Amino acid sequence: MPAKRERLARRRRAAGLTQEQLAELLNTDRSTLQRWELGNTTPLPEQQRKLARALNVTAAELADLLEPEHGNGSGSTTERVAYALQHPGGTDMATVAQLRQQVSDLDERYDRLPSTSLLADTAQALGQIGFLAKYARPSLRRDLQRVEATAATLLGQLVWDASQRRDHRTARHYFEQAGRAARQVNDPVAEGHALLRRSYLALYGEHDPVEGLRLTEHAAAVTNTASDVLTGLAQLHSAEAHAMLGETRRCEAALAAAETSFGKVTSADAAANLFSPTQFDRLAGSCYLFLGNHGRAQRILDDAATAMTAPTKSQAVVLGNLGLAYLHQRDLDSAVASLHDAIDVLKTNRGGGGLNVVSNAVRKLRRWRSEPAVQDVYDRLFSLMTAQ
Repeated sequence: MPAKRERLARRRRAAGLTQEQLAELLNTDRSTLQRWELGNTTPLPEQQRKLARALNVTAAELADLLEPEHGNGSGSTTERVAYALQHPGGTDMATVAQLRQQVSDLDERYDRLPSTSLLADTAQALGQIGFLAKYARPSLRRDLQRVEATAATLLGQLVWDASQRRDHRTARHYFEQAGRAARQVNDPVAEGHALLRRSYLALYGEHDPVEGLRLTEHAAAVTNTASDVLTGLAQLHSAEAHAMLGETRRCEAALAAAETSFGKVTSADAAANLFSPTQFDRLAGSCYLFLGNHGRAQRILDDAATAMTAPTKSQAVVLGNLGLAYLHQRDLDSAVASLHDAIDVLKTNRGGGGLNVVSNAVRKLRRWRSEPAVQDVYDRLFSLMTAQ
């Protein structure tokens, strides 16, 4: 029985592609792609060139992805990286590809798992990448710096979440490290992503919309010709910064710009894995909450919550904000129901942003604390926080 190519399947998922979507890009059948991932057949040379472009990997990296894995494949990865750490001057492209895939896998799990569960592996990977980069030949050093930018951005977010969004200093250190690595290899996508994450510190941690706006506008300028996904995300967060400042016209102009950017997104975008169809509604709903248009916020957030079925950190934020929108409209029953749903999600992933939003909403319920339904929300949130 042939061994499955798990690394190939993981790389496809990390690129944000289903089997159907990738098959369409390659102008082939889903069944053909399925046979490649199962290890039943191997793509022809011309197909491999197209596959490498679609997955944004080099020919050498694709060759490694096409190697079958026996068992869970972790042993070969561990052995290859361990050998390179003992003989850093002999680091090869396959080792770099393994580290890139390891970081990609960790990044892919970020929105679904507690940040604390990913911290150690991400920190270890970043340390290994930095060590090997010191000894690698120039061409490989540049590849490692690209992976470093991704790993440092992820680690900054994990540290911030794990501290319940209190440790701004350490998170900023990693985001700045990511930005430096990205600039050294002239990677505007990685640089823009790091800038965007830095803007979150300003907007949601330090409550400084002026600094947040500066960073989001900088991110949009950096990624303008490199990624419609990241440009759109930066414009969305610029809109939220304007909303925090009470600037309705500028907020709505930034929302319109983001909608235009998202309308140009294709699966070939270098940051396609960061795109979600619900992102616009998630941020637009938050904007109208800040602007005090609670009815409009509730309708938009309700649509976003309905469209989000997986228990992700983003879903917890939406449900928490939806609870706030209902609460501002004095719809206590709906607010409590949304907050219960948010806590259900938080129990699976301990999302830092979602926990902050839900905690803020629950504080606003204080005047109804004597209500049994409200007390139940307090008890569940307390149990969740003490269990962390």
